[in-house]
Amino acid sequence: MSKILMITGDFVEDYENMVPFQTLLACGHEVDAVCPDKSAGDTIKTAIHDFEGDQTYTEKPGHNFTLNATFADVKAEDYDGLYIPGGRAPEYLRLNADVIALVKAFFTADKPVSSICHGPQLLAAAGMLEGKQVSAYPACEPEIKLAGATYVAVNMDEAITDGKLVTGPAWPAHPALLSQFMALL
Repeated sequence: MSKILMITGDFVEDYENMVPFQTLLACGHEVDAVCPDKSAGDTIKTAIHDFEGDQTYTEKPGHNFTLNATFADVKAEDYDGLYIPGGRAPEYLRLNADVIALVKAFFTADKPVSSICHGPQLLAAAGMLEGKQVSAYPACEPEIKLAGATYVAVNMDEAITDGKLVTGPAWPAHPALLSQFMALL
């Protein structure tokens, strides 16, 4: 099976972090979950985003998620694919030059990349979306377009694939997103 890198961080969306991590493991893949400035055994805090009739989602505390690898030790060439969850983590992870370099390395090597919700913010910051068709949480549409991609509005339970890039708007898309991603591995 494949070896997958997950770049995550504090206040990542709980379901978009925990469910894919466990699903990929259950399907026989090896998954290393890392966060800059943290080591294997450290934890990150997750957040649960819910839709309760407000103009945007609400945020509640999620779980403490234990990282199983050390960010400083990872190299793109050691992995078959990259998964980037959403939530608030991508907004600050995209400011880290080492994260950007790692994301670029996966695209340069033409390896499968999957990203959901706000995760494409990180891909846009890395300059890897030009000419692509990309789905994301609807609030990310302006960034997707500014990155030179075509924003594709799909139902919340759908995902799209463009080459080796799989994207989706939110955690209800997990079945579609993960099956499309695993088909590329």
